[in-house]
Amino acid sequence: MATAFPQNEQGPRLEAHQVILAPIVTEKSTHQTQHRHAYPFRVNPWASKLQIKAAVEELFHVRVDKVRTQNYRGKKRRYRFRFGHLSNWKKAIVTLHPESPAIEFF
Repeated sequence: MATAFPQNEQGPRLEAHQVILAPIVTEKSTHQTQHRHAYPFRVNPWASKLQIKAAVEELFHVRVDKVRTQNYRGKKRRYRFRFGHLSNWKKAIVTLHPESPAIEFF
């Protein structure tokens, strides 16, 4: 029997595929995946740590040890002769259990 997916009391109801938006693939993230068993993801700003943990476990069939989150403010940018603003976003670094299999992106 599947457990219920955790939901926030505020904000919209999110499914697992709506919580995890994209993996972040950089040199630093590659180093973290190889040496620390940690995987960074770009996640929905409404998602909580419990939702992120449940979504990663459901989508990738792994065992999550802990989740760390960071909120990023959008930067000011100049577009031609006007000024604009990039949108705010949220990053989650998911650390897997030592006995869990690795996540393969490629």
